Amino acid sequence: VQLQASGGGSVQAGGSLRLSCAASGRTWNVYVISWFRQAPGKGREFIAAITWSSGTSLYADSVKGRFTISRNSAENTVYLEMNSLKPEDTAVYYCAADREWVGVSPDKYDYWGQGTLVTVSS
Repeated sequence: VQLQASGGGSVQAGGSLRLSCAASGRTWNVYVISWFRQAPGKGREFIAAITWSSGTSLYADSVKGRFTISRNSAENTVYLEMNSLKPEDTAVYYCAADREWVGVSPDKYDYWGQGTLVTVSS
């Protein structure tokens, strides 16, 4: 499975961005796709997850109510809609996938896309 993340950019606080994660290859094996982020000098943090078949979603408390994860099965793409962005949301955002539910630890995910940088200015 190959993942391609895109959509990052620079935005002012309070603004919005939509990230995309396009999956290709053996996508029929994918059970879950998640978003993580990594701020400078920090570890990789779980943001949101969605199951590929049912669309069940899970969010970190830090983004609940502001971010929305969704998927378009026909396009093999997962989206992360980010609203009310804050400077502390500044990070490199990664999408990751696995063939089963592996939780929120980045160490458990088998497939990773390259990161896309989100910068939120105050």
